[in-house]
Amino acid sequence: MTPYYLLLLGLFILLLGGKLLVDGASSIALKLGMSTGLIGLTVVAFGTSAPELLVSLNAALKGNSDISIGNVVGSNIANIGLVLGLSGIFYPILIRKENIRFDYSVMILVSIVFYLLSLDNKISLWDGIILFGGFILFNGYLFRNLGVGLTGETRLVEEEIEQVKNYGWLISLALFFGGVIGLYFGSELLVENAVLISKEFGVSERVIGITIIAIGTSLPELITSIIAALSKRTDLALGNIIGSNIMNILSIIGITAIVRPIGVSEAFIQSDYLWMLGISILLFPLMRSKMRISKVEGSILFLAYLSYLYFLL
Repeated sequence: MTPYYLLLLGLFILLLGGKLLVDGASSIALKLGMSTGLIGLTVVAFGTSAPELLVSLNAALKGNSDISIGNVVGSNIANIGLVLGLSGIFYPILIRKENIRFDYSVMILVSIVFYLLSLDNKISLWDGIILFGGFILFNGYLFRNLGVGLTGETRLVEEEIEQVKNYGWLISLALFFGGVIGLYFGSELLVENAVLISKEFGVSERVIGITIIAIGTSLPELITSIIAALSKRTDLALGNIIGSNIMNILSIIGITAIVRPIGVSEAFIQSDYLWMLGISILLFPLMRSKMRISKVEGSILFLAYLSYLYFLL
């Protein structure tokens, strides 16, 4: 099989593994008596980020730092430009004041800290500890204020939990460990074949990581947000995207750097990080204009993403 088929197979196994992990872990959590809100903020939030985490960890351990960074930076750009842009085109997304005051402010702060920590061309062990410490503080705040900030995401994952079947212990454990195995082998296939393809075409691992892998691992957010928009649960679409961007930096980069420091090439600092910050800042006036992201604002975000791909490629 060619590297292209193996890469797609790896992506499929990775996403399937994440789904099995969430289903199995959610069923186990229900049996242990956890509330839906708590399961949503822990099990589901971690499970939906597991594909990105395994890819970044695997790439870092193999010495492919550009894929580790590109996966997260590319996903954050795609989440706003591609996912939010397309969601707004499908159906206007209403903006709540909480989205701007808390969710958006935290996302911008975390993105700036991530940029500043990368200026020495690496995310060190201590940088990882700082980011993961932020992840713990952020989730601690959410636990204490379940009704404040990211309420769209909380309600979304609660609805997802309500649809999860309460399997028997044997099936729950089988799903959980099957998901873990799927995540491992899926990330192996994805990273190894992404490197082969980058060498074959003579493009950098940074470009592969920030496009193919980033878009692939953002598929769950894309599907979830478009469904939320079509179902007219538009606050869920925005909360899902902003929450994902925050978690990508704090948890995925934080955990990966703690396991193994990540090198950051100058190209990321001079280009991709600035695009990530730029498209995040662009989101603010579009949200504030009429307190919604309609077809016009969605089209602007989507065109911004296409422009990024044009300059990148």
